[in-house]
Amino acid sequence: MSTPYSEGLVADLTAEHDRKNLRIIDDARKSGRINDEAAKYLSELYSDSMQWFREVFYFLGKCFGAPKAPVMRYDYASDSAIDEPIKVSDINPLSPYIVHHRLDADPMRNQFFTSGAGHKIDLAVSSIVTVIVGAQKNVERALDKVTGKYYAAYVDEVAETVYRVIAAHEREASARAVADKIRAKLNERYISTPAETVLSIIGSGHENIAVELVRELDKVRRPRMRLQDVWRVKCLFDLIPQARTFIERVCDMMPDRILSVRDNFYDMKNPRNYRDAKLIIDIGKGGHVVPMEIICQVRTFFEFERKTHGNYEILRRAESKQSVNNAENNIAIGVREHELGVKEYNLMICQCLEDLFDRVGWNLLYSQGNGVSMFDGFPKPCKLYYPTKILDIIVDKLDGAIENEVFRIENAPVKLTQAQESQIFHFMARFILVAAMPYFQHDWTVPSETMAGKLFNFVMTEVQRYYKKSNK
Repeated sequence: MSTPYSEGLVADLTAEHDRKNLRIIDDARKSGRINDEAAKYLSELYSDSMQWFREVFYFLGKCFGAPKAPVMRYDYASDSAIDEPIKVSDINPLSPYIVHHRLDADPMRNQFFTSGAGHKIDLAVSSIVTVIVGAQKNVERALDKVTGKYYAAYVDEVAETVYRVIAAHEREASARAVADKIRAKLNERYISTPAETVLSIIGSGHENIAVELVRELDKVRRPRMRLQDVWRVKCLFDLIPQARTFIERVCDMMPDRILSVRDNFYDMKNPRNYRDAKLIIDIGKGGHVVPMEIICQVRTFFEFERKTHGNYEILRRAESKQSVNNAENNIAIGVREHELGVKEYNLMICQCLEDLFDRVGWNLLYSQGNGVSMFDGFPKPCKLYYPTKILDIIVDKLDGAIENEVFRIENAPVKLTQAQESQIFHFMARFILVAAMPYFQHDWTVPSETMAGKLFNFVMTEVQRYYKKSNK
């Protein structure tokens, strides 16, 4: 077990690390690897790192309150906690840690449990959120990103913008020639003021589009501003609705600090079939923008990510053609493993659906005559959701299936009316839509021996059908 740091030693170690990072950034500026603007921005992110790490810590406190279990050190190599509790005074930007909080606004709280012998109850889905707080990103890795893939994406976007604006006014061949010159010029050295470079290249004869060009180029995000994970947190939830409740809560609590929100839980278009949500918030002070990245994942998927993360690191470092081919093969394997992650998660949702069926039926009986349902507000309505049209289509087809007794409650405590059965199945369909992930495989289904399995497959087939039509 490592010896706890004294508060003074932590501050000294962090300050020395800051000085080292700033020297590396300044050397990159002097060598021309980055320009003054990028150096200034990176210096702000890598100065006073203890202050920014405390802001991360305070943010978690605002969102979740106090930890519900001892705070532990975290090991990146094994993607797991080290059995070594740490004190608040030991927390510093150089070491990652893991902590468990509770989501007080959990829309699924206490709904899913299994009954053991006697009075023993085990939660199948909990309100506990596992939070992995990453150490400060290595400054060399940050420089690699800013001058590597972020700069390449920036150059592509500038060239495409130039082509689009010029092609709208002149011949496409001329637009393509200018865009190619811009791309070549920007690839000569790090340049983050595209308007000046573009105007110098197009020269006279394009005055009529110069203003439009400058306006559109100003919208292109600079390479340095694409670096948003110097400070980062990963939150692991049991279910997607919990993650979305957390995101909405943060957006409501601090709307002026939200830099961007991206929800890919339902995204079937990304090449990795990767499912998560990302929230970027500003933890800066005094006019300084300091982004913090919050990745929201479900636990089931995280376990599959642990198996595949190394493949992407291999591809990033691959140099020879053979190593690139091997890495790309590993990526393909990773995609298939991600698909397995989606399936594993959906099987859990199907089990939750099975657990809910009897309770929803009983709830209808308990609530008769008083107009109050124990399930009101569950699951909590969410803004990050499928289009309303999907729900309308499913409900319409579901009503037909109920009328034809394709779906019926067979073991109700008393005979239910068709309206009551319809209420149960509508509720269950909404739960599937807010909780399950769509998947690529049109031939994959959950076991359908039970009514829960049949309903799950019915709803997800309609979701797939909707997206297939939308993508044509």
